[in-house]
Amino acid sequence: MELLSTAFVYLVAAVIAVPIAKRLGLGSVLGYLIAGVVIGPALGIVGGETVEIQHFAEFGVVMMLFLVGLELQPAMLWRMRTQLLGLGGLQVVGTTLAMAAFGLLFDLTWQAAVALGMILALSSTAIVLQTLNEKGWMRSNGGQSAFSVLLTQDIAVIPMLALMPLLAVGGPPLLDGHAFAPSDNPWGAAHAATPADGHAAPTAFETLPEWGQVLAILAIIAGIIVAGRTIMRPIFRFIAESKLREIFTAAALMLVIGIALLMTYVGLSPALGTFLAGVVLSDSEYRHELESDIEPFKGLLLGLFFLTVGAGIDFGLLLSNPAGLVGLAVGLMVLKGALLYVLGTAFGLKGADRWLFTLGLAQAGEFAFVLFGFASSAGVLQPDIVKPMTLVVALTMVLTPLTFILYEKVLAPRSVSTSDRPADTVDQQGSVIIAGMGRVGQIVTRLLMTNGHTVTVLDHDPETIENLSRIGFRAFYGDALRPDLLHGAGLEEADLFVAALDDREKQTQLVAHVAHAYPHVRIHARAHDRHHVYELENAGAHLAQRETFEAALAMGRDALVEMGYHPFRAETARRKFRAHDFQSLNNLRDAWNAEGVSRNYVDTMRAHQQTLFDLMSTDRAENHDRSERGWTPPPRGDAGQ
Repeated sequence: MELLSTAFVYLVAAVIAVPIAKRLGLGSVLGYLIAGVVIGPALGIVGGETVEIQHFAEFGVVMMLFLVGLELQPAMLWRMRTQLLGLGGLQVVGTTLAMAAFGLLFDLTWQAAVALGMILALSSTAIVLQTLNEKGWMRSNGGQSAFSVLLTQDIAVIPMLALMPLLAVGGPPLLDGHAFAPSDNPWGAAHAATPADGHAAPTAFETLPEWGQVLAILAIIAGIIVAGRTIMRPIFRFIAESKLREIFTAAALMLVIGIALLMTYVGLSPALGTFLAGVVLSDSEYRHELESDIEPFKGLLLGLFFLTVGAGIDFGLLLSNPAGLVGLAVGLMVLKGALLYVLGTAFGLKGADRWLFTLGLAQAGEFAFVLFGFASSAGVLQPDIVKPMTLVVALTMVLTPLTFILYEKVLAPRSVSTSDRPADTVDQQGSVIIAGMGRVGQIVTRLLMTNGHTVTVLDHDPETIENLSRIGFRAFYGDALRPDLLHGAGLEEADLFVAALDDREKQTQLVAHVAHAYPHVRIHARAHDRHHVYELENAGAHLAQRETFEAALAMGRDALVEMGYHPFRAETARRKFRAHDFQSLNNLRDAWNAEGVSRNYVDTMRAHQQTLFDLMSTDRAENHDRSERGWTPPPRGDAGQ
């Protein structure tokens, strides 16, 4: 009963706080953290059980690394070797030394300073990867560099665990007569804890000599690779043939938990092991199904983990010295961020990518909670250091979503508009100006140019500009939101302006500016969806087209043909659907402009949807008995006969 009550409290907090945080643009991670603070320190609904729940929830990190591995081909990892070994390695070593030097200023012993430096060198894999994926930044250069460093940090946990006992004065401490070792921890790198029974019998792995343990570790890693290539695929194929989805889900969980336990048995990071398994299975035909089965568990466990971080903040300790503890947290992020900024610059990151890399990794990570416990048990760090520093780590994690908001709202836009490369001087002016050469802008440009129109193309991505020049397009670098660039492009003399930016908010801002400054110019705009059409029309666009609508209609028509419809009937259905959708787009405009997505708007949309069903049902009934197998369009030469 108590377990169900606690679970209910956590779920209620998440269901209420996270959607509100997302609606306010704060992100889900900050929503979870705030919810944890509310139900924990603020209201006191949960408390003492948060540590145990956090240990369980950290398995979400293990699942997340498995899913990340599924997205990476071995060839991609090889291409990332410079970032993994160079950027990641320098970050871990450099931050460790910097933090250790900082610790020596506070009269720590060199052993304690080095241990503290290693712990604080790590960043939060859970928060950073969750945010990068949620915001769509993972594919950027900054996101890829951040991921490389996080992966290196996860690997670095292994030697850190091995070094901790060596840093203890006089060797590893004895707990009830039993030397503490990584294998005493039931979750390996994920949980360092004092063994329940100090006289527990050593495992078979612990009885091996050191060289034997190294060989056993290498054999296990090789076994994971070989099993993934030769054994797991036939097993998944056999399970898939049973057509029982729940059994496939059970098999996926069995794989992740089994590898985690195996890696834990030899004192290695279970996250590293499952990541390796994910990479091995990344080219498997069951990759997508494994991903869809594991994703819900990963999301729930990570959310639970963030809740426990917020709920576990010791406000009593914080209020005893708020300025000092918050100052330490901010100082840690500033010092770590400065080193990351230098490393990012040295490895070629610029502008927004450099800021994403710097701010994304400036916090301390969830493995710090683990390593603090391990260092305390090993006698390297004293409790009077561990307790406040644990709170400092939690504060940096709470501050991280705010730094991402700072990046997204302030630094990224400025980095784009103040890129290291100055805007080009536009020396070619045409009757049509196109802003944005993404998947939409390129097609519009090609169609206009091949029909004899002079087009001036603007884009803010230097790499896009260079690629276009190689294939014969004349494009100019610059931010289309800059009034001077639009003026230099000759917008005053143009007949048509095509806005095709990827960013929804910037697209609307651009249309509004052009409509206000150049009211005589016709504006055609790329819209993300139906509601964006209304926003662009209100901003001043004369025509707004949904970017995927026509392509989706074409795919729908082809799907009908594949399902047995005659091409003529499929095309007729496509045209009727298109006409009805444009009619509903017009009919819903006033309701959306008046109240947004209100009850009236939803009811009107449902009525239009029912009308569409009735229209298509009537069409099917009328054509049910008609054979159209012999139908073909008439030859062009016979059209007038």
